[in-house]
Amino acid sequence: MRDSVRSEEELLAWAPPQLGLRWRSFRRNKRQVTRRVVLRIRALGLRDARAYAAYLEANATEWAQLEALCVVTISRFYRDRPVFDHLTAHVLPGLAGESPVRVWSAGCASGEEPYSIALAWEHQVSPRFPGAELQVLATDRDATLLARAADGCYRHSSLRELPAAWIAPSFTNTGELWCLDPALRRTVVFEQQDLRREAPDGELGLILCRNLAFSYFALDVQRAVLATFVARLRPDGALVIGRGETLPDHAHDLQPSADCAYVYRRGHFS
Repeated sequence: MRDSVRSEEELLAWAPPQLGLRWRSFRRNKRQVTRRVVLRIRALGLRDARAYAAYLEANATEWAQLEALCVVTISRFYRDRPVFDHLTAHVLPGLAGESPVRVWSAGCASGEEPYSIALAWEHQVSPRFPGAELQVLATDRDATLLARAADGCYRHSSLRELPAAWIAPSFTNTGELWCLDPALRRTVVFEQQDLRREAPDGELGLILCRNLAFSYFALDVQRAVLATFVARLRPDGALVIGRGETLPDHAHDLQPSADCAYVYRRGHFS
């Protein structure tokens, strides 16, 4: 199959599916990934895409390098604000009656998503349910991103979608960076995991997996990931996917929210 590879386009039509990725779903990110691959080919001193295909077949460890090149990370606090407004107003309060509320941010990148949940809980949910406890596990396969997340410091542009009233009480401005309060950082535990192969133990009230599995993974991998999510959700738990994403067929007993199409719930929506 690799003998037919003569260009970067043909290379990326051939190689990502070997990794369980769906290249046609990359759409807006194709140019960025292609540029990274071209730079990798040059760094290896190879002649062209066909030579890189041969290199992949001869060097098993290079597949992990290629997969890292295919990861496109766009992350900021409260990204897609209507989704977080819905979680804050409806989902998290609905879960708070049964403490602790366990949350999994799968593919958390540099931490803005799980920290957004911690902020929403701190400012909106905890005052209404003072005895309830929040536990957030955030996972990603990229150790560099996880280290950045654990540090908890971000440029102000990453905060632009957060409710303005939350920023001053929760962050310290150190010049170019805004650093999250240590008490809020401790709400989130970061672990290096590949969600295709690992998942937290026990029941979860909320799982967020946005702009990753249901965009970039092959359909059979999507189905396997979804089955894992459903198996981990408690009976009234919620799954959040990205804008523009859809769940694969046979979405088990998950029901979409009438008010937010990207939030699915097991059982009845209140």
